[in-house]
Amino acid sequence: MEARSLLDLSQTDHADLFSDDQPVWSALPQIKDYLKAKLARVEGSLLRGDIDERALIGEQVFIAADAIVEANAVIKGPAWIGAGTVVRSGAYVRENVIVGDGCVLGNSSEFKNCLLFNSCEVPHFNYVGDSILGYKGHLGAGVICSNVRLDRKSIRLRDTDGSRIDTGLRKFGAIVGDGTEVGCNSVLSPGTILGRDCIIYPCTHWSGVLAEKQIVKNTQSLESVPREKK
Repeated sequence: MEARSLLDLSQTDHADLFSDDQPVWSALPQIKDYLKAKLARVEGSLLRGDIDERALIGEQVFIAADAIVEANAVIKGPAWIGAGTVVRSGAYVRENVIVGDGCVLGNSSEFKNCLLFNSCEVPHFNYVGDSILGYKGHLGAGVICSNVRLDRKSIRLRDTDGSRIDTGLRKFGAIVGDGTEVGCNSVLSPGTILGRDCIIYPCTHWSGVLAEKQIVKNTQSLESVPREKK
């Protein structure tokens, strides 16, 4: 499953992470070395955006011009924050995080070993670990990209035909295709791949591959009864 089938590579400055002859998840273990090399090539100041003095910024962090880092955000690094991106108060950006232009990293959201394409929004109470979020991807409040199996074994991806693909990775969260919306409080199990322009209803647990332009509905049976007077 190639990156180009899910992601517009023109909407990231980091397309070198992907290879046409490798599956899209092969980029995940390369992020660390790629980011280290890219940071070493930066000339001049690494910190070029509008950074509140109360934010905590590590040494190996690049923040582009026009990016905003609010008070009490933590960017541990190594990390790359693109132009026009807003890192809101309370965001926790850990190791090996690459964020494109015009993104939102929100309150109480945690990021680790991941790549966000341009115009990606992760605004409230999210976890994004060992994952790739495509152009204009959006995670509703409380969405979790779970990245480790409970038994800690290698993650096997469940394809649309029911077959299993061993990714060889012990940590692999989700690949979210361009323009896909994931509803509030949903959980994406390890090894999830969502195609372009999908909608996942709130409070959904999804595992495996979802073809592009699909809607995953999560209905629940509700009952309303009269309230007894005290």
